[in-house]
Amino acid sequence: MPLLWLRIALGCYAVGLLYILVALGRASEWANRIALQAAYLGMIFEFVSLVESILPAPQITLAAEHNAEPLLAFFIMVMFMVVYLIYKTTSLGIIVFPLVFLLTFVAATGQERFLSMVPSTRKDWLIVHIALIFFGYAALILSFGASFVYLIQERALKSKRSGGLLSRLPALQVLDDISFRALAVGFPCMTLGLLAGIVVAEASYGRVQYADPKILLSILMWAVYLLLIYTRWTAGWRGRRAAYLATGAFATAIIAWAANYFSAIHGFVRS
Repeated sequence: MPLLWLRIALGCYAVGLLYILVALGRASEWANRIALQAAYLGMIFEFVSLVESILPAPQITLAAEHNAEPLLAFFIMVMFMVVYLIYKTTSLGIIVFPLVFLLTFVAATGQERFLSMVPSTRKDWLIVHIALIFFGYAALILSFGASFVYLIQERALKSKRSGGLLSRLPALQVLDDISFRALAVGFPCMTLGLLAGIVVAEASYGRVQYADPKILLSILMWAVYLLLIYTRWTAGWRGRRAAYLATGAFATAIIAWAANYFSAIHGFVRS
C-alpha cells in the first residue's frame, strides 16, 4: 500500500509538471488552480505512504534508501505550500515540481525492506538528525528556487519581455525575501541536524570519521550555507549576487546528497 500511495502522489505531481509546460506558453488561471490542488493531494498521499512505511516497522526506516527521496520531496512540498500561503505565488513551481516529481519517481520504482542504522538507544537522536537535515535541504532548495526565478524575472524586466509565466512572476523584492527567509529558517535546522548527527556518530562508532566523503561534503555544504547567511545579513548582498551564491549552495547540496550513495558509514540503508 505505501508504494500505491506513492505512485498516486507521483501522478498528482505529474499534473504540476504539465502546469509548468502550460504556464511557460501562456497565463492560465485554471491551470494554476488545478496544479495547486494536485500538489496538495500529492503531498497528502506522499505523507500517507511515509506513515504506512515507517509506523508498522520495528526499526527506523526514515533513512532507508527509498524513503529518503519521498521524505525530502514531502518537506519541499510543505515549504512550497507555506510560501504559497504567505506570498500567493506558485512561481517556485518551476523548480519545485520537476524536482519533487523526480524524487518521488525514484522512490516509486520500488521499495526495499527497511533496516535500522544505529542501536535502538539512539533512535530518537537519529530521527531528530534526519528530520532537521532534510528540512534544511528543503529550505535550501526553496531558496535556490526563489533565486532562480529572481534571475529569470530580472532578465525579463531588462529585456522588457512579458506574457505567459513571466506575467505572473512576483516582484524582485518578494523573490529576494522568499530566498532569505528560507535560508533563515533552514540554516538553524541544518546546524542542529549536524550536531544531532555527531551525537549519533559518537554513540555508534565512538568518534566522528571526518574523512568520510559524506561528512566532509556535509561540512562544506554547511559552510556555504553559513556564507550565504553571512553575506546577506552583514555584507548586505541582495539580488543577483545572492542568487548566484544560492545556486552554488544548491550545487554543493546536490553533491552532498549524492555522497549518501557512496559513503561507507553514512550511506542510505539497503536490505
